[in-house]
Formats: sequence, structure tokens, C-alpha cells
Amino acid sequence: EKKEYQTRKNIRIDALGSGSDYSAFLQHLGIASYYISFRGEGVGGEYHTCFDTFDHYSTYIDPDYSYGVALAKMCGRITLRLADADVLPFDFNAQANTVNRYVAEIVKLTDAMRTETETHNRLIAENRFQLAADPTQKYIPPARKDPVPHVNFAPLLNATRKLEEAAATFHKTLAPIQSGEGELSRAQLARLNQLVYRTERALIHEKGLPRRPWFRHQIYAPGFYTGYGVKTIPGVREAIEERKWKEADEQIGHAAQALTRFAAQIDQAAQQLTP
Repeated sequence: EKKEYQTRKNIRIDALGSGSDYSAFLQHLGIASYYISFRGEGVGGEYHTCFDTFDHYSTYIDPDYSYGVALAKMCGRITLRLADADVLPFDFNAQANTVNRYVAEIVKLTDAMRTETETHNRLIAENRFQLAADPTQKYIPPARKDPVPHVNFAPLLNATRKLEEAAATFHKTLAPIQSGEGELSRAQLARLNQLVYRTERALIHEKGLPRRPWFRHQIYAPGFYTGYGVKTIPGVREAIEERKWKEADEQIGHAAQALTRFAAQIDQAAQQLTP
């Protein structure tokens, strides 16, 4: 992480879980959202308690309101940047790269689970747990785990490839407009920006995630057991973590379809850039 901060031109934006008003917009409606805050080196412990008051904030957290003012200015400038842009500054190349990282994490998670399961079952077969147990204490050895199958991630991998290609084409086609070499009519710009800001809605699956249909976004959701903490590509990731392999196959299909729709929307936006 530190190396990335030193070498990357831009800092990565963390994935959104829950815990604020953006949750309904992003995870239920598919409206692109952001969340900005300033944090200290530690948590004070007053959050959501009777001590979480204006007096506490103005005495201990931000006595001269410099952080509050800076945050308001930052959010205001971001909003103005979006409002005043001829073409909304969405970076689909970065988004494609981010989704690729999420998919790679899930593949790595599955491989790690398979290795851990094989090791666990081998230790049981070789009686290792009982040999290591205290003979003076009652001991019940752990149960064997079902083997981890080789999950078919091909639909997801193919969908992310389509997304990469669509993003690259869009930004390559947009470059002459941004440099002033090309020009779009007001009607073209309006249609283009509508397609751009609505891309996030392609990532919604109407039936939602398993056992919680209100959360419909296929890339971001708070974890079922993590409170506010985010799970990326949640339907697939949580099915794998719970060893629900049939469900994992289903959710891979839903996520792949969402990414394919997303790529198609970007392709439509790119077509608006051609006179």
C-alpha cells in the first residue's frame, strides 16, 4: 500500500460498504456515489454514544473547525468539477482495473481455501491433531471439510475483458474531444453525459443478493456478517466463503451479466463521441 502511494499518480479510492446515506443510492439504486472524510490516527470511542455531541467535537475533535471547513471545500469543489465538466470525468479505465483486482482476489481466495482444506484433511487422516492433543484432557478432533471444487470463473473473466476493451475504446475516442481537436454538439454532450452517469445502474441485479434482496449492486455491498465493512463482488465472494458452490456459480453469472451490461453502456457512450 505504501509503495502504491509513492509510485501511483492517483491514490485508489476505497470500496464503499455501508454506514452512511450513500448506501441507498449506490447499493439499491445504482447511482454512482462517493464518501469523503478526515480521520485521525485512532478512533476516539465516542461515536454513537452519549458523548458524541457538538461540545465534544468543538472541544476535542476540531476546535477551530479547520477540518470541517476543508472537507466542505473539498466536497464543494468536487461537485463543481462534476457540474461544470463538458464531459463527466468518469475514469472507466480505473474502474475496469479495480474490478479486475476484485476478481483476482476471489480467484486467489478460492485457491487458498482449496489448499487449506487439503492440508486440514491430510492432518486429520494422519491423526496429527490427536497426536498433538493433551492426553490428560478430553479431545474431539475436528471434522473433515468437503473438498473445494475448481470454480468456473470464465464468465467473470470474459466480462472483465469486455469491460477493459470498452473502457480503453471510450477514453481513446474521448481524447481528441478533451484536447480540443474535436467538438460535440450540445445534444451530443447531453446524451453522452446521460449515458456516462447512468453506467452504474447497469451493475444492479433486480432480485438483489441472496437472502437480502434490498442490496442489488453486484460489485459493492456491506458483508452479511461484517456490519459496515464492504464485500466486493459480494454475491460471489460470500458464496465461496460459505462454501455454497452452486450459489457461487449462480452469482458468477449475475455479476458477469452486470459487467457485460456495464461494458455495453460504455460502448454506447463511445458511439456518441463519433461525429
